[in-house]
Amino acid sequence: MHRWPCSPEPGAVPLTARVDTIALTGIRAVPVEVQVAISAGLPAFAVVGLGDKAVTEARERVRAALGRLGLTLPARRILVNLAPAGLAKEGSHYDLPIALALMLGIGALPSGVLDGHLALGELALDGTLAAVAGVLPAAVLAAETGRRIICPAASAEEAAWAGDRHAVIAAPDLLGLLGHLTGRSTLPTPPEPRLDGEPPLPDMADIRGQPVARRALEIAAAGRHNLLMIGPPGAGKSMLARRLPGLLPPLAPAESLDLCLIESVAGRGQVRPRISRPFRDPHHSASAAALVGGGNRARPGEISLAHGGVLFLDELPEFARPTLEALRQPVESGEAVVSRAAMHVSYPARVQLLAAMNPCRCGHVADPMLACNRAPRCAADYQSRLSGPLLDRFDMTIELAPTPPAAILAHGPGEASAPIRARVLAARARADARNRGLAGLDDTPAHLRRPMTNAELEGTALDQAAALDEPARELMLRASERLRLSARGVTRVLRVALTIADLAGRQRIGRPQLSEALAYRRPPGPAAGLRAAAGPPRDRGGPHARPSHPPQ
Repeated sequence: MHRWPCSPEPGAVPLTARVDTIALTGIRAVPVEVQVAISAGLPAFAVVGLGDKAVTEARERVRAALGRLGLTLPARRILVNLAPAGLAKEGSHYDLPIALALMLGIGALPSGVLDGHLALGELALDGTLAAVAGVLPAAVLAAETGRRIICPAASAEEAAWAGDRHAVIAAPDLLGLLGHLTGRSTLPTPPEPRLDGEPPLPDMADIRGQPVARRALEIAAAGRHNLLMIGPPGAGKSMLARRLPGLLPPLAPAESLDLCLIESVAGRGQVRPRISRPFRDPHHSASAAALVGGGNRARPGEISLAHGGVLFLDELPEFARPTLEALRQPVESGEAVVSRAAMHVSYPARVQLLAAMNPCRCGHVADPMLACNRAPRCAADYQSRLSGPLLDRFDMTIELAPTPPAAILAHGPGEASAPIRARVLAARARADARNRGLAGLDDTPAHLRRPMTNAELEGTALDQAAALDEPARELMLRASERLRLSARGVTRVLRVALTIADLAGRQRIGRPQLSEALAYRRPPGPAAGLRAAAGPPRDRGGPHARPSHPPQ
């Protein structure tokens, strides 16, 4: 085996090498320089620069990987510095740049061969390179600064999405990369990125009956409004929710890029741009960090992984209350901010919130034959788990009743998703043309702009778009007092009414549109609209009595 020079000549000055890599701050990659100094002194190998455990453990992985190549580190003092030193460094992607900097320092690589390159990758003990998180943000940074990127072969396609695939050096192992950099061999150019066909989305034709829910879902899709569905088990809440992405327009280029960056930072494997909007449905046992983001490494949560799409929370009251309260600010601002003592990062979180819940724990408060013996009190107790400020974030609330079996058998397939989606796209195009004229165009190139929906209108722009005539204004004032609408509630009713007008092709909001929007607003009280249907409490000893709920 060929032996590379391993140590400086006696009396030589300390050898210093530099290799560029990145650190992740949210979905952005910031430059980091790996500096290596080999000097006289007792044998030591230290890594400094505010790195986490994975960074400090890189010493052993790098030492073992270099040993597989026949390279032995000199018995001197080796100091690796990750600059800037005040920036927190996390992850195993520093393995490869540290190894390359050491190879420069001991003369295994010619000086200057890594100028204009940016490297990242995790080393196995045998020298193979494993995929790491953050390759796409690194490739974007490399393209912006005119550098080439060195990454594991498993991440080649992800890196090629950022720009010129000929600027990507994708190596399966350290030996192949060493041969490529020294001219002894050549690594293949990554193939052209491919956009795989996405599986078909569930169709609205599967929904039998439920005309009110279908109408509400169409309005929610047209205006990107948050929707809460309340109904007993088997009413079709989950089926309706899973068909919402099939009604939405495709992702805009800017939204697709942001979503890919989020998935890359989250380390979700091979990242490919997508056309359909994401649909995330976390289990109700998810923690606040899983939903909003956080953890030791401040990774994005479900609300960011659903960026540009739908976040569906099934069995809403079963989520821990602090977890739901943590969603209030990101849902409103479209950004999830994760603060830690050593870092402060933000992730895009522009989502459409969709939630479903039973009216009570047993789910049958409106059916005296099936309800438990605590009805209707159980509905108030169950729904009181949700705070008023959280419920105020929903633009629309609907109550579903189960479709009778006879109606299911009598009805054929419902209206398919395609014509509904056509109406949604037409309404969104109408709203985007109007709303951009009101809010003013930004500096984003036209081909990168995402549509501006009615759910984003506020302030003067909303006042101009949702101007009410005198009859509609009187109706709004009376309804605000009766429903006890907050300022946020009034704003959301106007947004929904504007979307209904867009679907109808109207230029202004009339009383019919405002009346329908008010019908989707949740009445005051924790279980309003359900107590009357529940009827009076039944005798605990009746033939249909059931055990009461455990104390709340």
